[in-house]
Amino acid sequence: MHSQYFNLRHEDNLFQSLIPLFYLYTMIADSQIPEPLLFNPLKHHLGFIREFIYQKTETEPFPDRKTLIRDLRHLGRSVMDVYSGTLSVNEICSEIYQFLEQNELSERKKYAGWTGTKVRDFRLVTLSDGSLWALKYHDNESRFVHIFPSRGSLNSFRVKSNTLKSALLYHILIGKDYITSDDLNKVRPLLGLSPVKDSADTEAITDMIEILRNITL
Repeated sequence: MHSQYFNLRHEDNLFQSLIPLFYLYTMIADSQIPEPLLFNPLKHHLGFIREFIYQKTETEPFPDRKTLIRDLRHLGRSVMDVYSGTLSVNEICSEIYQFLEQNELSERKKYAGWTGTKVRDFRLVTLSDGSLWALKYHDNESRFVHIFPSRGSLNSFRVKSNTLKSALLYHILIGKDYITSDDLNKVRPLLGLSPVKDSADTEAITDMIEILRNITL
């Protein structure tokens, strides 16, 4: 297994002026993340997730449910690590992009040789705020740099996909301050999920709702 630490420092805003990322009020289309990066902020960036909720509840008071469910299916079915620090999606992409440029890893074959191409191969880099990010090879001509927060990283937490999806749907479709199991179970069938019966699962979803509701963890 390839793995290694690299430290990155946040630099000037030159990258932002070269590659603007209008991700706050758009969905996670590839065009919003600069090539060659592959990154799903709805799955891995708490600030983006909160902006997504704001978009769906404030700027789109009656969101299209089919589109919403389709978007949430991109979160998968397993567990994920969510970045909760202060770096924006743009800043994260900027630092990693600069790292690739500085280390001559922007070409696909060189990058693949550096990370390795097996399922378990990856490299680790530390961003300017101390958060640890995994870089993996993705078999795609234009988007071969798959990035996501490393497990156990500073400024991140781990959550089950179905827990996050349930919390997101609750915020967007129910939104009441007082959370009940009945309300949670109104949204879960939309995702093809069974009703919540276990108290631990209910508590996990409730905690996730509160995280999404609060400005800071």
